[in-house]
Amino acid sequence: MAVKAHKVVVVGGGITGLSAAYYLQKQAVEQGLEIDITLVEVAHRLGGKIQTLHKDGFVVERGPDSFVSRKNSIQQLAGELGIEDQLIQSAPGKTHVAVENQLYSIPLGSVMGVPTNFGSFLTSGISSWFGKARALGDFVLPASTAVEDQPLGKFLRRRFGNELVENLIEPLFSGVFAGDIDRLSLKATFPELLDAQRQHRSLIRGLKKNQVADSRPFNTIKEGLFQTFTGGLETLVHTLEKELENCTILKGVKVENLQQQQNQVKLKLNNEASIIADGVIFALPHAKLLPIFEPLGLLKGLKGMPSTSIATVSIAFPEGAIASEPDCMGFVVARNSDFTITACSAAHLKWPSLTPAGKTMYRSFIGQVGDEAVVELSDQEIVKAVLEDLNKLLDIQGEPELTVVSRMKEAMPQYLVGHEERIASAKKELQDALPMVQIAGGSFEGFGLPACVDQGKAAANQLIERFTAESISTEGNA
Repeated sequence: MAVKAHKVVVVGGGITGLSAAYYLQKQAVEQGLEIDITLVEVAHRLGGKIQTLHKDGFVVERGPDSFVSRKNSIQQLAGELGIEDQLIQSAPGKTHVAVENQLYSIPLGSVMGVPTNFGSFLTSGISSWFGKARALGDFVLPASTAVEDQPLGKFLRRRFGNELVENLIEPLFSGVFAGDIDRLSLKATFPELLDAQRQHRSLIRGLKKNQVADSRPFNTIKEGLFQTFTGGLETLVHTLEKELENCTILKGVKVENLQQQQNQVKLKLNNEASIIADGVIFALPHAKLLPIFEPLGLLKGLKGMPSTSIATVSIAFPEGAIASEPDCMGFVVARNSDFTITACSAAHLKWPSLTPAGKTMYRSFIGQVGDEAVVELSDQEIVKAVLEDLNKLLDIQGEPELTVVSRMKEAMPQYLVGHEERIASAKKELQDALPMVQIAGGSFEGFGLPACVDQGKAAANQLIERFTAESISTEGNA
């Protein structure tokens, strides 16, 4: 009896969709399943936010520039693809915080700003003695008895007071999430904090004893925290695309609507074609999903999830243009400072092999909740604002020789209080109505690159399990 071929469509060609298509293809071969895969991407290139520019010897990332090396999802994928020898580690270095035009080194041992090294914290100038005393009140405060989700900011301010939160903790979280910590979900962003406090009453003591400090440090002295590839992150995208040799890839094509047809779905495309599929993985931002699923009365709970627009600004200088620069790998900015920049990294120090010898390049971020209009300025206006900020901290005596402004509209989904419950409810709702459809990506269970790879792989596995169960059922009824 002939084996039934399953038709699967992956919608979205970012890292989540590429990972889903790759693992579908891999699992099909390993389990002897016949799967016909089509990848549909509205842009004329794959990779989504990942986009690497090579110019004048510089490797410039327009989107993310790396991934956290302690998470092994991408290392494992690189090994399977045969490009693990192209992985490189970021150089070690210190991160600072800019508070009112002054750079302060993040105290050693800090976990997203939470101090665990008392000597380093007490000698730091980042907080007044009153602020330090209030932060150490964490040792005597009772543990929170709340079991429901709560705002990250509320939880942290209760433990440490306003000063430490505003001068150190909030800038670090804002640098990662580009969001408002007084609205962000504690459970969805950093659940380890709540777990540590429940186990040890003191959050500081809990983080230190549980050694969570090793997982999210910003000052790395012995080795770097991040990884990329020798040719930039797009190396991974190009390799995955080449690997999808048994996959039909449609670029410049958009899925406009979805209709259920018994145990299948029909996808209508903007080129007037249609695809009937046994399974679909939507690897799209939640805002792009809503027009497809709202007519079916599905995923309405995701409508209130906001997303923040940001921009990256890479500015390179010739040798000698920077007369002096601080001894730091980069910095984040406290909101009470007069900066357009929200975070900045010294790319020539972080990735020395990706910058020509003798050159310097700073990669800055602008845009966050409450300050998104700046992203809409012209490239010239943005570069001018960033240079003014850099001049507050660097002695710049020459003109840039390269500037690259890259905008990412609605790029940062905001995991507000109740996020995990909303996502679980949306997935259950979808599973009940359309069990052959999966959703995955940065809007749901983490927007870091390793999390997106994991979600793509998990969605592929869900469909593989479904097809395997169907095959067993068919054989049993034969």
